Amino acid sequence: MSDSVPQNPTPDAAVLSRLRIVLVGAQHPGNIGAAARAMKVMGLSDLALVAPERYPDPEATARASGADDVLAAARRYDTLDQALADCVLTIGTSARSRRTQWPLIDARAAAARAVAATANGPVALVFGRERSGLNNAELDRCQLHLQVPTNPEYSSLNLAAAVQVVAYELRVASGHGIAAGEAHVPVPAADMEGLFQHWHDVLVAAGFLDPNEPRILMRRLRRLFNRAAPDRIETNILRGALRALDPRRLPNRKPGAGDDR
Repeated sequence: MSDSVPQNPTPDAAVLSRLRIVLVGAQHPGNIGAAARAMKVMGLSDLALVAPERYPDPEATARASGADDVLAAARRYDTLDQALADCVLTIGTSARSRRTQWPLIDARAAAARAVAATANGPVALVFGRERSGLNNAELDRCQLHLQVPTNPEYSSLNLAAAVQVVAYELRVASGHGIAAGEAHVPVPAADMEGLFQHWHDVLVAAGFLDPNEPRILMRRLRRLFNRAAPDRIETNILRGALRALDPRRLPNRKPGAGDDR
């Protein structure tokens, strides 16, 4: 996306630096590169590769699309235990139904737990092989098990896509959301009553509203503008438009003049 969006200032850059993405047995180098890109977009930089089948590889660099620094800093390990040795919390990902039923949490809950745990040290989010995911022995090394809720009829996420979903939740949980815009302050009740009276007077003057048989037109207008809750500037625009359209301010124009009806 090229459009710039105001971002909240970084509350603690160290939080993201303590979140480690661990890819176990990645089979396609392109997925490693795409995962690195997903990480960098969300401000993550700690990538660990456990026994990748093909790495380094030009395809990984090509798919990283500018996240070469994340790839260059990635550490390779022979075993998962080595990659997790200094971590205070390990969260494993799984999409498959298994005979052993571990308690599952979704990505949002896992991200909240992960961010909280960074106060004590590094936290690992572990992703398995493209074809088979993490095996039971690897999941045994994880204190929490994460599952992204997906379509039950087609639940398999691409490795890099799974990393992107989790990385996004980690960023939001760490406080890096979109900055709140200017607060919306509706006008006081007295100003709204002034607006409604202005509408009433102009509509009567224009012949659109019969004051002797008003029906429920003004009530509907009240509902419309109360629902919109206009602020001071919006209210001033509406009243300015009403003044400009008020037939009483146009002495040469009779109410209804210019109508095609």
